Amino acid sequence: MKINTKQVGNVTVLEVEGKITIGAGDLALRQAVQQALDGGGQNLVIDLGRVTTIDSSGVGELVSSYTSATNRGAKLKLARIPPKVNDVLTITQLITVFDVYDTVDEAVRSFA
Repeated sequence: MKINTKQVGNVTVLEVEGKITIGAGDLALRQAVQQALDGGGQNLVIDLGRVTTIDSSGVGELVSSYTSATNRGAKLKLARIPPKVNDVLTITQLITVFDVYDTVDEAVRSFA
């Protein structure tokens, strides 16, 4: 899995590519979110548009990232959720926990 971090105004966008699965994928996501928060990021968007697979560990890491951000007074939103990932989040009813946007631009604008 690969994560590219970019700044769009006062929003940190984490572009995730590949699989968010137990082992490398979930750890990489955790580290990227922690780095963004440690760097003072208050507005985070996780772009899931190029995620191919997510397992229970990956879902757990999304929840953990959301909780970490909230506990630090930051906001975390999801963008471009692929159908497979959306199905998992819907089945687990976690889709109602996250602020979800169709595009990264919409997610970034939502912080204004």
